[in-house]
Amino acid sequence: MEKIWLKSYGKGVPATLRYHDVPLSDMLTRTASRFPYNPALHFQGNTITYDVLDEMVSAFAGGIEAMEIHPGDKVGILLPNIVQVVVAYYGVLRAGGIAVMLNPLQTDPELDFQLNDSGVKILVCLDLLVHRMMALRPRTDVKKIVSCHVRDFLPFLKKQLFPLVKPALHLNTPKDPNVVEFMDILNANRPPGLKHSPGIDDTASVMYTGGTTGTSKGVELTHRNLSYNCQQVRAWFPRFLDGKQTVLGCLPFFHSFGMTTAMNVSVRYGFSNVLIPKPEAEVILKSVDYYKPSYIPVVPTLLIRMISHPKLDHYDLTSVKACFSGAAPLARETIREFEEMTGAKICEGYGLTEASPIVTLNPYSERAKPGTVGIPLPDTEVKLVSVHDHTWEITECGERGEVCIRGPQVMKGYLNRPEETKAAIPDGWLLTGDIGVMDEEGFLSIVDRKKDIIISGGFNVYPRDVDEVLYSHPKVIEACTIGVPSPDLGETITAYVVLKQGRNATVEEIIRFCRSNLAPYKIPSQVMFVSDLPKSPVGKILRKEVRRLDQVAAGKHA
Repeated sequence: MEKIWLKSYGKGVPATLRYHDVPLSDMLTRTASRFPYNPALHFQGNTITYDVLDEMVSAFAGGIEAMEIHPGDKVGILLPNIVQVVVAYYGVLRAGGIAVMLNPLQTDPELDFQLNDSGVKILVCLDLLVHRMMALRPRTDVKKIVSCHVRDFLPFLKKQLFPLVKPALHLNTPKDPNVVEFMDILNANRPPGLKHSPGIDDTASVMYTGGTTGTSKGVELTHRNLSYNCQQVRAWFPRFLDGKQTVLGCLPFFHSFGMTTAMNVSVRYGFSNVLIPKPEAEVILKSVDYYKPSYIPVVPTLLIRMISHPKLDHYDLTSVKACFSGAAPLARETIREFEEMTGAKICEGYGLTEASPIVTLNPYSERAKPGTVGIPLPDTEVKLVSVHDHTWEITECGERGEVCIRGPQVMKGYLNRPEETKAAIPDGWLLTGDIGVMDEEGFLSIVDRKKDIIISGGFNVYPRDVDEVLYSHPKVIEACTIGVPSPDLGETITAYVVLKQGRNATVEEIIRFCRSNLAPYKIPSQVMFVSDLPKSPVGKILRKEVRRLDQVAAGKHA
């Protein structure tokens, strides 16, 4: 197929790469050798250099080997962005294990399912969750729980004040033979881990999909998938220098977006990583002002909250050179405001867990097209096929079709689900379930999810078309459109809207605005004002959860 996007690449970005077949387990060792005294992690005023991080990872690898973790065994990591998540992740890989990244915000039934589905043997988790995980443990294969405290890596003064300032978080680990302290593992003076070198095509990590379209599935990502995706992302920014950049790690590392673009890219290229456990607007602004990061992977929700913060002018954001935005569409006005304020370039992109996750990015140059998700990364192919028949390829620019991906970052498969893997990658191309259009220069726009299409009165309505109009309303900060079952039309259109702070609007005003900007069959018949919308850990609005809220509200009024 013709790669029409190659003509849109930024200066210095190659169409194909000479990859280094470096397993993730070897990346940190190489970086610690290149940049031993460079800051690897910044956490709450404490700085850990690459040589120290490398030593901690070896100590942790030795510790879990002593707990009878063998190559290929799975270790669950249930942590926010604190020092222990990085040490545990690379320690598991150094021991030859597989890191199963779990979301601390999930419910016990969700975690119960994922622990059993993956076969986790050791679970590394935050002290706040230890009692809950102790209750779950007998129903799983988990043998040991490793308890981590936020206070463990605080600077001396903050650690002394922690019990007074955060008494609710100053927890002690229960006295239980199956629960061990993270710091006891590091301080045990065992021999370092044996440093197993897995094959490049062995599984490195299992990441669970959000379950927004059904039961969550474990995505098996190999060392090749993740290592190559790091190299693809790095090639996109040729002006960045190894060992010289600072990254703001405000996206959770238990999500593939944060894991690759903040944690793995930093370790692979010797960048400093500022860990943000709870990504709130003011915390991010303070961290940018203090640590002067040059690169921030972020989601639109965080950018919007930053720009809307009442104390925004108190902080200096001019250090930021590139902002990688994904997970949801970004309004052009938000892009303009942030770029004018910082001088940074916002590179909107697209990806999914099944692709490690980055697939496309806007060029880090004047060739970028705001409103699109950019063009395929080096060695990545994208094609569009019929929504109803994936064997029929769409060749007309501007015509909608399901996005299919082929490249070295595409997953090994779904854990324990060979039939679903075969259905998702029927002929070497990953069927994403996302509906997109590509223009004549190869820029991709995602218009919706295949399963989200609303059929109203016989017309196909793409919810994102309606969302984009709502986002352009000067009083609207967030919006989500859903289809509601209707005996007459099949589905009617309902828009859930969050207004900007201090602004007021009526239902009639919003519908009138839509009437001026949408075809008649796309106009919402209902508008519901809410204070917030349900979101994933990286800030993506969950349309499935909005439907559930609507069903609950409908039941109450029935």
